[in-house]
Amino acid sequence: MTGTSTTNMPDAELQSPSGSGRARRLIGNAVSEYWIILVLAALVVGFSVLSPSFATVFNFKNILDDASLLLIMGVGQTYVMISGGIDLSIGSVLVFAGVVAGKMMGLGAGLGAPGTSNPVLITLALIVGVLSGGAWGALNGALVAFAKIPPLIVTLGTLGMAFGLAQIITGGDDLSGVSATLSNDIGLGTVLGVPILVIIAAVAAIVGGVFLAWSRFGTYTYAIGSNPEAARRVAIPINRHIIKVYILQGLLAGLAGILSLLHFTTTTIDSHGQDELAVIAGVVLGGTSLFGGYGSIVKTVVGILIPAVLASGLVIINVQPFWQTVVTGAILILAVYFDQLKRKTRARGT
Repeated sequence: MTGTSTTNMPDAELQSPSGSGRARRLIGNAVSEYWIILVLAALVVGFSVLSPSFATVFNFKNILDDASLLLIMGVGQTYVMISGGIDLSIGSVLVFAGVVAGKMMGLGAGLGAPGTSNPVLITLALIVGVLSGGAWGALNGALVAFAKIPPLIVTLGTLGMAFGLAQIITGGDDLSGVSATLSNDIGLGTVLGVPILVIIAAVAAIVGGVFLAWSRFGTYTYAIGSNPEAARRVAIPINRHIIKVYILQGLLAGLAGILSLLHFTTTTIDSHGQDELAVIAGVVLGGTSLFGGYGSIVKTVVGILIPAVLASGLVIINVQPFWQTVVTGAILILAVYFDQLKRKTRARGT
């Protein structure tokens, strides 16, 4: 009889619908959380099929070199965005840091001139270059925290200021003449076949990820981005913390500027105009919310690789460079759209 057949069903069968439902939810959550890895894999496979020269060790090394500078800035941008802010000035700060360091090394404009070989002066120049990035970060943070100017406006303003000052210092010409030893040892150097740029970026990501996930600094960053008023009520020093977050971003942009100078042996003033777009797109693709309170460094690493892979792949298949900006901008819009959908889903879940 139907009644007895239902009641006598084994427990496993009775539980199978809910079990399969849980499995589907787990799979759905995994896809929702890590879909970016599938996108990255699809891009690599797609470009490899379109052009076999894409899937070469040489090209992958170039992609990692390019992604390293973006990732270093992306670590700082992740902190800034989780705290509820944004920094559009990173590309200009990178250029400014490289120019300051180059001037201190005695590099020349135009045809260039051999810079100093004094290790003390070179070390001082590199340190000052990084600290100059931190100074821009401190300015951004102070204006956001104390003047209460929206981060978008503040960093848009300092974007123009840093880039303009870099051009004033150099007269609009690139500085060149970095010593071959310095460039070969750091900018183009490798350890066991791994580029030093990649190693530095990996260290920045690991340290940034550990502090974000397991330190008070990271906890405060999440708290301020999630609910500033609640953070204020539990006595988190919001203004001081926001300044520290922007200083961190500035220091990392300064470090990227130094590494760019050593890698390319020139300040490449006009080559970083889209860095902020690529970094923000990568960070948002990695799942960090533009609205604050959510994100991780691990996913930022994957997200940052997408603009780098796109840039390399489009060049290799002979697409005009102008399309790189179009594609990156479109990806950023889509990423923000999906971020909004996820926010609505999380809100309904609570």
